[in-house]
Amino acid sequence: MISFQQFSFQYQKLTEPTLRNINLEIQSGEKILIAGPSGSGKSTLAHCINGLIPFTYEGKIEGTMTINGEPTTGKSIFEISKTVGTILQDLDGQFIGLSVGEDVAFSFENDGVPRKQMREAVERALTTVDMLPFIDQSPHDLSGGQKQRVSLAGILSTQADILLFDEPLANLDPASGKQAMQMIDDIHKQTGKTIIIIEHRIEDVLEQPIDRIVVMSEGEIQAIGTPDEILASDVLRKHGLREPLYIEALKYAGCELSTADKLTQLNNMKLPKFEHALEAWYESAAASTEVQNREPLLDVQNLRFAYDEAHEVIRGVSFQVHEGEIVSLLGNNGAGKSTLSHLIMGIVRQTSGEIRLQGEDIRPWNIRQRGEKIGYVMQNPNQMITQHMIWDEVALGLTVRGVAKEIVDQKVEHVLRICGLYPYRNWPISALSYGQKKRVTIAAVLAMEPKLIILDEPTAGQDYKHYTEFMAFISKLSQTGLSFIFITHDMHLALEYTDRAVVLSGGEVIASDRVASVLTNAEVIERANLKETSLSMLSRMIGLPSAEGFVQHFINYEKKVKHHE
Repeated sequence: MISFQQFSFQYQKLTEPTLRNINLEIQSGEKILIAGPSGSGKSTLAHCINGLIPFTYEGKIEGTMTINGEPTTGKSIFEISKTVGTILQDLDGQFIGLSVGEDVAFSFENDGVPRKQMREAVERALTTVDMLPFIDQSPHDLSGGQKQRVSLAGILSTQADILLFDEPLANLDPASGKQAMQMIDDIHKQTGKTIIIIEHRIEDVLEQPIDRIVVMSEGEIQAIGTPDEILASDVLRKHGLREPLYIEALKYAGCELSTADKLTQLNNMKLPKFEHALEAWYESAAASTEVQNREPLLDVQNLRFAYDEAHEVIRGVSFQVHEGEIVSLLGNNGAGKSTLSHLIMGIVRQTSGEIRLQGEDIRPWNIRQRGEKIGYVMQNPNQMITQHMIWDEVALGLTVRGVAKEIVDQKVEHVLRICGLYPYRNWPISALSYGQKKRVTIAAVLAMEPKLIILDEPTAGQDYKHYTEFMAFISKLSQTGLSFIFITHDMHLALEYTDRAVVLSGGEVIASDRVASVLTNAEVIERANLKETSLSMLSRMIGLPSAEGFVQHFINYEKKVKHHE
């Protein structure tokens, strides 16, 4: 279906090729995962497949690429789109219609399909993705998971033989992510289409069958194999990617893994051979030390808020964040997490209740006053960026406050190095990937040195290498007394790097405890659309006395490993 032979591509304004010596064949009906760190070339490879290269992004091509046996050179992007349908990471950028029905009908309207026939086809596509009841709603009013379903319905309406998903799990809560992967698998089984998924969250993708994984790094393909072959090796970690948690636990316990162990599906694994090693590793766990007493920094008491009288979205929320503490704010899409952060920042005002910062009621403070003490990094970096160049964006907050240029330069260089952006300091922001733009917005807030930073999905779109480098820096900052709230759907992030989890559901706090405790609580997991971790599933399947204890031991052990690295 798709063939690359000795293929290389160099963007017009770059001095080095972004893709080198690509040799890859994807068969009709295959389901492929392309994984790699930021800057590995996987997005560029996707752009070659869907025609954005060379039509939107010009450059020098060497070697050959064919789709359905035909070279893509000479074909228009319109012709290629008839074969390759793309679901973008930025879903809002993909919608055209004012309603869900209009959006899905777009390709039919272009083809001049009669209205009655068009209506039937739109309803059929929406039924396939279970979104027919939303046919008259605006796509922008939907949740992340629902937006993705509408995008998929629009692509299905084109009858394209190849479906290309660019980070389909970005911005989805764990349960919605699970449903998205199930939906993609259902479409694959029903239609037999060729599916290509580009994604960082490898463990979540592998919950459904995948034929092969293509691992990319530094513009080249480093490995191609079945999921079992890739997981049995160290190729993912070697190239800055996250292995599934249960695979990491098995390796930490000294287990020898092979493809014969059926590693991809935890439920199908040959676990008895690993039981002794896992039990011994679990029993080696040291007793956890008590968390030190710290002064409260942020104190939220009985907070309430309604956008209108009929719909109260924050209902009596109370929690604290202590100095130097990192707290994860968890919950399903629509639970009230973003609204709560807007209340803290002063973007909207509470109906009742108190927000205190270092003991002072901040209700009278305006947004600028709050912004000097509380930094906020939005989920979508494009909504924050105002400058053309990376250096200027990071320096902006300091510059407008009249900070001396030599101090500005010193601070900007420091945070750019920390966030892995220093090599790109003189680049235009438009040349960056989504994940790199995210790091620019985080760097700009860090440069301001606030007391508390609220990060909305801080690691979305970031590869494991930059993720761990950045989070190591956040951990060091917290030791100086700086506090953080992570609004996140990333259970790995919450487990590894946050001291405590506050869980929202329906605008109420339903849990506030250690993350290992929260993510092994079945009732909380179900109510908040979270997902049981593969670590607690593994501990249950081998009969360990405490799933929470096993998860906590994994967290503590991994911190030691990373500290030594």
